Amino acid sequence: MGIETRITKLLHIDYPVIQGGLAHLAYAELAAAVSNAGGLGQITAMSLENEDQLRDEIHKVRSLTDKPFGVNFAIGQHGRAFEHMVAVAREEQVPVITVTGGNPKPVLDMVKGTDIKKMVLVAAKRQAVKAEELGADAVMVVGHEGGGHLGRDDIGTFVLTPQVADAVDIPVVASGGISDGKGLMAALALGAEGIEMGTRFIATKECVHAHESHKKQLVEADEKSTVVIKRSLGAPARALKNQWTDKILELEEAEPGFETLKPYISGETNKRYIYGESEDGFGWAGQVTGRIHDIPSVKELFDRIQNDIEQIKAKWSQG
Repeated sequence: MGIETRITKLLHIDYPVIQGGLAHLAYAELAAAVSNAGGLGQITAMSLENEDQLRDEIHKVRSLTDKPFGVNFAIGQHGRAFEHMVAVAREEQVPVITVTGGNPKPVLDMVKGTDIKKMVLVAAKRQAVKAEELGADAVMVVGHEGGGHLGRDDIGTFVLTPQVADAVDIPVVASGGISDGKGLMAALALGAEGIEMGTRFIATKECVHAHESHKKQLVEADEKSTVVIKRSLGAPARALKNQWTDKILELEEAEPGFETLKPYISGETNKRYIYGESEDGFGWAGQVTGRIHDIPSVKELFDRIQNDIEQIKAKWSQG
């Protein structure tokens, strides 16, 4: 059944629901499941080692779904070149690219003149306006509740979403603190035309790269179980609270600086934790952990979203 907005029309999907880029977790199995369920699944480019791996992952998605999907480029946090990876996405004519972190201009310029739809994740109104000027087809706005890297201003999704929606003409996607159809309908009421969910999709059966222990931690966590790290570096990011993040915060207070923190905040440290290889590490997660109580299939999750939509529409019609 779905729900129609400018985002569903732009991306040719049934539900205005986008799966987040999810470093080290967003691969073909999850992306295809989300796309098959009617949303937009994504694979994460910059967690892969080279062009061949990205090309293989794109081909794998296409073997699992004939629906649109996206490729996410997290360009600001890795300290590595990304142009060769964007070139693969362009050569493969992927339907959608999303850009998170850093200046999106080089990526947008590389796919200019193609049919690829371009979305940029922002955490402030000024960033959204700039993304529109640079040629983005839509912006995704993440509030302070979100998992992973956030804006520096600590503004929540409920305030930031309508600010951005009022400031740009392109469609807006709300992100941060959203896990279900209730969040979707709230986002639409705020002026957004879709939602992005990250943490909620980790705790699904098709997120096969996340270890079961990590999924269990998300289910057992509540809305107070996350903490913002890396604030001293000017790159605040929300993760599940544990002994490792406690150590990071201690170091940030005592010896702030990238070289001191580097062994504790690396991608490898994140990866070994979410893959269940070691307790010495961390996992990105948003405050929406307080809304995650089980590990459904992606299809079951979308069925619940549809049920929420119907119930809320029915309630509104009675008013």
